Amino acid sequence: MDDLDRAILDIIQSNFPLTPRPYKAIGDEVGLTEAEALARVRALKNSGVIRRMGANFNSRGLGWHSTLCAAEVPGDKLEEFTAEVNRHLGVTHNYLRRHRLNVWFTYIGPSPEFVADKLAAITESTGIPIRNLPATDMYKIKVDFKMQQGETA
Repeated sequence: MDDLDRAILDIIQSNFPLTPRPYKAIGDEVGLTEAEALARVRALKNSGVIRRMGANFNSRGLGWHSTLCAAEVPGDKLEEFTAEVNRHLGVTHNYLRRHRLNVWFTYIGPSPEFVADKLAAITESTGIPIRNLPATDMYKIKVDFKMQQGETA
């Protein structure tokens, strides 16, 4: 990763250009062509430096419901269970943990009933009960990782 990659990462973390040609805007800002900026972002994604690109929305502010879910999944069922969980569009995160409750994920949907129905469908499909742990309070933490030297977080 070089200084141009770091500059691009600083831009796209929280200031991704909302224009018809965002990679042109990024390139203009760091001194690259649109194609060069896009190629660098693709390379960073392919190497795993960028894990995910997408917008973050306040689901509660949009009237949606989100919940944290946990399940105790036997090792021989992990692949099947996580594949079933991940095929649902409402799943936003899915983590394996070293704990009796070893699979944790978040699910978002238009209502608590919708989410409960989807979780019940996953349980019915896999035979593994899911703990539905809706938040009582909402805490959002925003973190940007400053990539260029001399900048502070």
